[in-house]
Amino acid sequence: MSCEPPTLALAIEHFNNYLRVEKQLAANTVSSYQRDLKHLQQFSQQQEITFEQLHQSHIRQCLGQLHRSGLKPRSLQRWLSALRTFFNYCLTKSWLPANPCSGIRAPKASKPLPKVLDADQAAQFVAVNGDGFLATRDRACLELFYSSGLRLGELISLDWQAVDLEQGQLRVTGKGNKTRDLPIGRQALQALRRWRELQAQTCAEGIEPIFTNNKGGRLHPRSIQARFQKLGLSQGLTQPVHPHMLRHSFASHLLESSGDLRGVQEMLGHANLATTQVYTHLDFQHLAKVYDAAHPRAKRQTDDD
Repeated sequence: MSCEPPTLALAIEHFNNYLRVEKQLAANTVSSYQRDLKHLQQFSQQQEITFEQLHQSHIRQCLGQLHRSGLKPRSLQRWLSALRTFFNYCLTKSWLPANPCSGIRAPKASKPLPKVLDADQAAQFVAVNGDGFLATRDRACLELFYSSGLRLGELISLDWQAVDLEQGQLRVTGKGNKTRDLPIGRQALQALRRWRELQAQTCAEGIEPIFTNNKGGRLHPRSIQARFQKLGLSQGLTQPVHPHMLRHSFASHLLESSGDLRGVQEMLGHANLATTQVYTHLDFQHLAKVYDAAHPRAKRQTDDD
């Protein structure tokens, strides 16, 4: 049943209430919608366009205005998505005859390839020297990170009961509460065994979390991020290293050696193969460098040739 369309401001207010009450979205998500719709509201006021007059051409004009103001492609994509959701809600209320966003696409956002360490850099980074508490823990942490391609959240939530040091494998719970079994490399196993002994001696027997401070408390993500920054400098690396870089390096090196995209997907816990395929581009970059350096047809001829 159709009804008299409200003003744009009132329609947005109804929509926000719908998001909060019926959809029960988080406050931050609702605020994000409000910010995006505010751009449309300001544009409509500037152009003196009423709610029922909104047309596809107006959305394109507003999109162009936001683009020229410096809004990045990803932000523009999010803005259009918010508008589509809002206008679809308006259609259910019969306030508009059609969705003004139909057929409009935001500029494509470039997808930068993930930063990785090469094999030598990765080996250099994880080879933490020393027998003290921090050095032993950090070595075990980095070795396991790189050995099994874990996410930071997966690593910090690991308990000893999830690890089989005899069989050399661990069970990790990833995104969507999905579990997967992963192998642990030889170097990582050695580092974990030494760390478990020292943890029991320093903290107490029967500590559940694998990676803890010297009081037995589970490490916070920021603690590990801070350790990565400090270790990157002390290990002599010229570029900053963040936790996810070891996961990217694990995936890139494994794919480079095996070529098994499906296997790498399973080990990373990716739901979609497309997410894993980004590492094929990294692999191609590596192959291209090898080709340029080695293939006679790729070499640039000199004057003496």
